[in-house]
Amino acid sequence: MSRFVRPSKYRHVFGQPAKKEHCLENVKVSNSAWDTNLLAASGSYLSLNWNASGGGAFAILPLPSPFRPPPNNLPYKLPDVIPLARGHTAPVLDTDWSPFDDSVVASGGEDGKVLIWKVAADEFEGWGADGWVPRDFDPVARIDGSPRKIGQVLFHPTASHVLAAASAEHSVKLWDLGLADAPRATLVGHTDTIQSLAFNSTGTVLATTSRDRKLRLFDPRAGGEAVRVTEGHSGIKGARVCWMGDKDNFATTGFSKMSDREVIIWEAGGLGVIKKVVLDQSAGVVMPFWSDNNVLFLAGKGDGNVRYYEWESDSLYALAEHKSADPQRGMCFLPRRALNVSECEIARAYKVAGTAIEPIAFVVPRRADSFQSDIFPPAPSSSPALTAGEFFSGKTAAPRLVDLNTGVISAGHTPTRTASASAPVPAPAPAPAPVAAPTKSASIPTPTATRVSPPVSPTAAAPVSAPSHPSPSSPKEPDSPSRSRANGSPSQPSSSALQDENARLNAELRAARGQIRTLELQIESMRANAQRAAALLG
Repeated sequence: MSRFVRPSKYRHVFGQPAKKEHCLENVKVSNSAWDTNLLAASGSYLSLNWNASGGGAFAILPLPSPFRPPPNNLPYKLPDVIPLARGHTAPVLDTDWSPFDDSVVASGGEDGKVLIWKVAADEFEGWGADGWVPRDFDPVARIDGSPRKIGQVLFHPTASHVLAAASAEHSVKLWDLGLADAPRATLVGHTDTIQSLAFNSTGTVLATTSRDRKLRLFDPRAGGEAVRVTEGHSGIKGARVCWMGDKDNFATTGFSKMSDREVIIWEAGGLGVIKKVVLDQSAGVVMPFWSDNNVLFLAGKGDGNVRYYEWESDSLYALAEHKSADPQRGMCFLPRRALNVSECEIARAYKVAGTAIEPIAFVVPRRADSFQSDIFPPAPSSSPALTAGEFFSGKTAAPRLVDLNTGVISAGHTPTRTASASAPVPAPAPAPAPVAAPTKSASIPTPTATRVSPPVSPTAAAPVSAPSHPSPSSPKEPDSPSRSRANGSPSQPSSSALQDENARLNAELRAARGQIRTLELQIESMRANAQRAAALLG
């Protein structure tokens, strides 16, 4: 029998639940039967679908930490009456926080409305004090999203003020929140309820799962029809999708015909199955969450455990699982830029169990006197790479990344530009993509701070193009924490130069592959448009 053990920095990651006094108790979770995560988190606040009378509402709460008591002197047991975000006339089904402003949240409800909310910094002062009177939150914008229910809302990962909303009309609409009179794109083709949706890291492709058991990929700027469609999980129960960071893969969870819970890793270019893992035969929907440490977290509704796997060399390796006696009704994960790096916390989950919200820190067991660069790759920052106008005019940019040690924000991988659907499409080879003509972007009030670095000019080249800066999220040597660089040696400069060159070539190779996939998606879209035109003319 082989004694080989696969090396991994995350082999001994464990889940550290918060103490009781660091949790939030006495929460009144919505009783809606709609399949949703129930809560969402920004770097500062939590939103939770609330069981409220007289219309729909959700709670906005300060973000608890597993390492200290709740902020703003908030009691861990909430008052019976708290301020709520009221504005919907029917139950709230989903919420999502802006990735560029921790105080902006969107909500969708059974009334077909999409509401935008902004949380003031002083909203939680004096909670529970003598004479304190709860004051509800008011929305700052209202959008008539659909005549039927809005089941999911999702902000764009790189463009400010771009929001996707899935409705019971079996469509997804993309909105520019600065010009919300009409949707900028409507994605159709689903024949049953949309169960989940997810953008890739640049926001150029949107993946959806549906009750019709189909998996669809859309290019929101190339037309309303899906550019790729394939059979998903064979079971009819809830299926979820999440993109695996800047990789060419995404994960879906669902059920087989025999009601086995399973997770499938897909290749985005041809929608081929790379890996399929059968989990168990429980009945709860599995919620997938991706961390840029190449770790995939799986949390089943009604389960007390959270499994996590490491993705490496096109294989999914089981690491461990966090076990608990309290089953979870819903869960969300904290944005990585808000993690506690001094505690070697690589991910943090917020779990709804009964009438409590429990933070769970996933920690690498190390004694760290300095920043551990090998387990903290740069994270998506709160600075947008594009405006809404730039995105809808055809521009593409990678997300801006923040160094979790210094706080410096830099551009991500060199982006590839998506050509318009009417432009001539070259042969699908790693050649430069046609550049769209510059257009004036819409003037949109941006809730984020001023950008700290200029946008990178999009250049798509072959893997051996002109030198560029190393990608902040390029792979590093596993055993090279930041403190080891302090011990200089004569061979260090040459080794560092080789690592930088390798990182540059890897980034350029990923960019070329991404361009090929973009061109293939455009070809599929043009073929679909041509077939529809021929059918209409015939």
